[in-house]
Amino acid sequence: MNRAPARRSAAAQLTITETKLLSRDPGAFFTLVIPVFILIAFGSSVSAGDVTLLPMTLAISVALVALYLMPTALATYREKGILRRLSTTPVRPGIILVVQLALQVAMAWGAGILLILGAMVLYGAQIPADAPALLGVYALGTLAVFSLGLVIAAVAPSGRAANGIGVLLYFPLAYLAGLLQPTPLMPATMVRIGEFTPLGAFRSVLHDVWTTQPLEPAPLVLMAAYAVVLTLVAVKLFRWE
Repeated sequence: MNRAPARRSAAAQLTITETKLLSRDPGAFFTLVIPVFILIAFGSSVSAGDVTLLPMTLAISVALVALYLMPTALATYREKGILRRLSTTPVRPGIILVVQLALQVAMAWGAGILLILGAMVLYGAQIPADAPALLGVYALGTLAVFSLGLVIAAVAPSGRAANGIGVLLYFPLAYLAGLLQPTPLMPATMVRIGEFTPLGAFRSVLHDVWTTQPLEPAPLVLMAAYAVVLTLVAVKLFRWE
């Protein structure tokens, strides 16, 4: 018997259900609101040609989803036995991981679009003329930061633990990346260390795109390496139950 149509139908229904659940999640609301709040709170103090605040808030929006929301959701599903129970249905357990990851990335990118539109309308911000470069580095940065979130989801024994690990990682990474204060105000040593983190490399290349500087290959290679290596680590460590 061909089970492919049944699996496609079940996967479609799963996507609809997961979308509804995500839209009702208070954590999803706050991951959208926090970057917008930062933009509004500090946007009135920057000029129309500012090239620092918007790249910072874009990186923050991706990091909040990747390190908080996504690992908590996946670890909670494993903790409650949802992944194990799915193995007895037409939907393979891996499908829910794909659906969740796609929805979480869509949320992060939706937050980014909201931030860009808000900055343009409220503060006259300009987006880079090189749209392909912006999309490319944004996609690569998203992959790098989300791969770290996948490792958290793989090793956390519960949703609460995943959230706690995400908190512990977010704040030092955000500081080193220059997301809690501009890098010119940070010690040079901390800035240098931050350049070797996935979030720091992400913020750096976004800033280069906004300032129309030539993209340095080092942070691009670093983000690609993080995306590949950490994803492989997550796959190796991930437990279904």
